[in-house]
Amino acid sequence: MRLTVLMNAGPWLSVPPPGYGGIENVVATLVPELRRLGVRVVLASVGTSTLPADERFSVFPDGQFAALQRPYNQVCGVSQAHLDGVVRQLRARDDIDLVHDHVEAVGLATLAAMGPHAPPALHTLHWDLTKHPELYGNLDAGGRIRVNGVSASQLARAPRALREHSVGHVHLSTPLAVGADRAPLREKGDYAIILGRINPGKGQDVGARLARRVGVPLVLAGPVGPYHRPQDLAAAGKEARQNPDVRFFSDEVAPHVDGDLVRWVGTVAGRERDDLLAGARAALFPLRWEEPGGTAVVESLALGTPVVATARGCLPELVEHGRTGLLTDEEEELGELLLAASLLDPAECRREAAARFTPAVMAERYVGLYESVRQGARVGRMRAAA
Repeated sequence: MRLTVLMNAGPWLSVPPPGYGGIENVVATLVPELRRLGVRVVLASVGTSTLPADERFSVFPDGQFAALQRPYNQVCGVSQAHLDGVVRQLRARDDIDLVHDHVEAVGLATLAAMGPHAPPALHTLHWDLTKHPELYGNLDAGGRIRVNGVSASQLARAPRALREHSVGHVHLSTPLAVGADRAPLREKGDYAIILGRINPGKGQDVGARLARRVGVPLVLAGPVGPYHRPQDLAAAGKEARQNPDVRFFSDEVAPHVDGDLVRWVGTVAGRERDDLLAGARAALFPLRWEEPGGTAVVESLALGTPVVATARGCLPELVEHGRTGLLTDEEEELGELLLAASLLDPAECRREAAARFTPAVMAERYVGLYESVRQGARVGRMRAAA
């Protein structure tokens, strides 16, 4: 029997997203491979999503990401409205074999509350699992709901109740890894790059300071809060400082940005992003948090760019020290490692990505998890009936 999966991408951005959008990019990478494997996909997203699927439905005509800048009491109903649409779909039809949910916290809570007659569900944990201790620390979703992480280190830090619902982890992937070992190598520039949303956890201030210290040009590529371009942030004026990421950038990062040795180029996407990343001597990750998934890490390796990073979160799972990158427990060593990164072979990075981080590898792993979740739900129903 053909498997039908409701893929819940959430209400925040279209799939694929127009630029930055970690979870939406994961869904956009996963769905085509699932369909290639014979899985029928019903995509729950927003109306502007263009990802091919067997069916699509939405509550909101466009992504609601900008609403996240509003006060909580004005935005708290967005996820709930989207999940209400998902629940109505599930109650109106009987052809959904499994829900694969990607909506933080409220997706898990809503699906668990639907009761034993709803389809089984797999909830993927893309984020820091310390954020919702009351939910994760007390989860009792029975045998119908299971979770998976995006790295082993992420699950190792999870509350016990959440780990008891886990069916394992699946590392993230990138289409750039397909045939990466056969792609021609790009000529490298002298600059390093930090790719990702600018916030304290990503450590752009550390990277900028250390790059200036050792004289390595650094490109910061990513949004600051809702502002994707430097001119957008400049035009927003003082009101922009209400956003904590804007305050971090203004106070801690901008003093190092001189337009020469350290540049902020805003959000880059598509070929521009790939060219910028492929031409870098290293991708720098001066992390202050336990990175759960590392999409930019696997993208860097696929484009032949070694990774220089603090050895936190998933980084030791994704990067082999001395072959595909350089890792350290000491923040102050990152500057010297940037200088040493040019000694690593970009071809080794590409070979590693082609072997481990293709969409096909990720999709095959998820199909296995789907069957595990469905089997667990069947056993749970039989025990309840006994």
